[in-house]
Amino acid sequence: MNLTARQHEIIKFIWKYRKRRGLAPTLAEIATELGISKVTVHEHIAQLEKKGALEKEPFLSRSTRLTRRMLRELERTLEEQSRYVGVEDPPEGAEGEEPQLDSGAQQRSGSMLPLLGEIAAGKPLEAVEQRELVDLADICQLDRANYLLRVKGDSMIEDGICDGDYVLVERRNTARDGETVVAILENNEATLKRFYRQKKRFKLEPANSSLKPIYTDKLEVRGVVVGVIRRCS
Repeated sequence: MNLTARQHEIIKFIWKYRKRRGLAPTLAEIATELGISKVTVHEHIAQLEKKGALEKEPFLSRSTRLTRRMLRELERTLEEQSRYVGVEDPPEGAEGEEPQLDSGAQQRSGSMLPLLGEIAAGKPLEAVEQRELVDLADICQLDRANYLLRVKGDSMIEDGICDGDYVLVERRNTARDGETVVAILENNEATLKRFYRQKKRFKLEPANSSLKPIYTDKLEVRGVVVGVIRRCS
């Protein structure tokens, strides 16, 4: 189901709230929890209903609930997270919370995004964060992006992602098959690859016919690529 990062947050909060209290949270409670307005919450709820993620019982208040399809998808996501490196069982009352890269990575002002470092698109390299702000004004839409990474290597060149390019990343800890993800392997090495689920393992496929895929039974998804920026020489 194609949901934005904010819609995932709303889904998870409603799910946790109903588990604890047996009824849905109010718009005000959701707005307070996520730090957004009730109007914004209402708009997201309407979109989630259209997408088939939420449903309501007619003529009943606080009856919003996850659809069976959304519940199955959420349960599958949580099951997969148990196999991701660095994702421990959440404390009581915090089921399904997303791992955070860094609190500063969530902050942006206007068209500024934090550049957190480099991401390997060839041989995996050690995941090291750096801090630098990059101004993306007049370059691209930033609605979904949370941060930037500079690509190092040529494993994604057939997808038009070249050495020295910047990838715009939406922070998510799950991905759909075929999406290009920022993945952290068991040895804390980071790499940029297409993501696929296979029976009891994951496949990270390069977009370079001369390179072989990476197969692993444990990984952590840190984000999904939503855009590419090429710096002209």
